[in-house]
Amino acid sequence: AEPYSISGEAVHQRDKLIEVIQQKEKDTDYKTAYQYVIEEVAYTWFNRLIAIRFMEVNDYLPSHIRVLSSESGKLEPDLVTTPFDAELPFTAEEEAQIFQLKQDNKLDEVFRILFLKQCNALNEILPALFEKTKNYTELLLSLSVTNQDGVVYHLIHDIPEDDFNIERGGQVEIIGWLYQYYNAEPKDEAFALLKKNVKITKERIPAATQLFTPDWIVRYMVENSLGRLWVEGHPDCGLKENWKYYLEEAQQEPEVQAKLSEIRKEYAALNPEDIKLIDPCMGSGHILVYAFDVLMQIYESAGYSQRDAAKSILEHNIYGLDIDDRAYQLAYFAVMMKARQYNRRILNGENTCHVYSIQESNTVNRKHLKYLGAGMDELERNNALNQLIGLLDTFVDAKEYGSILNVDACDWDLLRRFVEQSSEGEQMSMDSFGLEDTKEQLRVLIEVGKTVAQKYDVVVTNPPYMGSSSMDVKLSDFVKKNYPDSKADLFAVFIERCGAMTAQNRYQAMITQHSWMFLSSFEKLREKLLQKDTVNMAH
Repeated sequence: AEPYSISGEAVHQRDKLIEVIQQKEKDTDYKTAYQYVIEEVAYTWFNRLIAIRFMEVNDYLPSHIRVLSSESGKLEPDLVTTPFDAELPFTAEEEAQIFQLKQDNKLDEVFRILFLKQCNALNEILPALFEKTKNYTELLLSLSVTNQDGVVYHLIHDIPEDDFNIERGGQVEIIGWLYQYYNAEPKDEAFALLKKNVKITKERIPAATQLFTPDWIVRYMVENSLGRLWVEGHPDCGLKENWKYYLEEAQQEPEVQAKLSEIRKEYAALNPEDIKLIDPCMGSGHILVYAFDVLMQIYESAGYSQRDAAKSILEHNIYGLDIDDRAYQLAYFAVMMKARQYNRRILNGENTCHVYSIQESNTVNRKHLKYLGAGMDELERNNALNQLIGLLDTFVDAKEYGSILNVDACDWDLLRRFVEQSSEGEQMSMDSFGLEDTKEQLRVLIEVGKTVAQKYDVVVTNPPYMGSSSMDVKLSDFVKKNYPDSKADLFAVFIERCGAMTAQNRYQAMITQHSWMFLSSFEKLREKLLQKDTVNMAH
């Protein structure tokens, strides 16, 4: 009777939505592309809702005004009650619109406007999660604070505030539990396909392989890798008494003890900011969040203030990777909130963290490379161009492979300069359209590339589990070629890959299936590990 219609800015947003779906369709089929984009928008808004809820409960919002709820317990959020106290930027037209909607008692319409304004304002301090929303994602947002069947009402009324409140036992890890619940349906769909012997495509790999790691396992792994690295070099620091799952070393033969003493001299020379730790399959960031706490203890034992330590940990110590964009958003938020717990000034727009979603180079417009490297001499520019092309070739279909990609070492500073020094001031041709988007894609690929390529003092992860029979053709061919000794399952591939990421005489901590210890398909892997590694196991 009344067809749905859109007008004004919404028309342009719809055009952009169509463009994004069509771009994704080039890599798959229309139905998959459509579902992928809609799902991406859904989890992005979900993640922002969870983030704002966590921030308002802990009073981390810059305005200190609740967005989704009211401190007095009323249904109408405090931001709707006092919209102009939050110092959000409004045009005169928007102010008049809000006044009129409030007068007409249209709370949901007012809430939607204010929620979008708040998200855009948070872009300044948490840009990776709160990207500017003036695009097609707005078009697909449908939120209500009055509907008791709506997500906002359930979020506020079904989950106790204490589960979000860090001062009352709540932890940022609740984000991971919510993510696990949110991921339940896609996981069921993926396993239903496996039962039908359908191969798992890259779009379904996260759903099929992700699990939230229980807290005690996270603590066990981190305390006996990161914690052990520091304690063995600084035995008088007194930290291990705080760690419930730390295991004392067994008695060693004299020659082994002598070798260990030499290695521990290396550890003793480490300063807190020297330690690099990565979770290459970080999920929602649970391992990184606890590693942050242990690093804080290490820094404080070395005489740092919590404020300086939090900033340094973000800058120097913690790294994370995942193929799943939604998990990345949550991990980024979790790490930033952990830093905010220790330093109230951390959300000033000047700090970020080294956690990344692995991106593909498939859609990078390589014609734009000719506009980059302006002002460089020919030798330097050609060097940068060749390295960047190699990087682009490596990251084709990267979401199939994730952190098991082997990335050549590059001159990363040179590549950054090459991307930033573009000839934008000159007359540009039609084929230079979209250059800024290309530059942003390249910036991300460079940071991801460096993170994959460099060595770490501590590698800690709960890897994906997927037998070779479930892999699609591209992933199966890749692991057969690059990981012939561990190709039977992704968890075993990650044993090898994490070993390659770990610096000599440093620590690698993982959860694995026990089958690699006795199945004949892993015999060569066992031989390889026994030749070069010391393996400690708990079960």
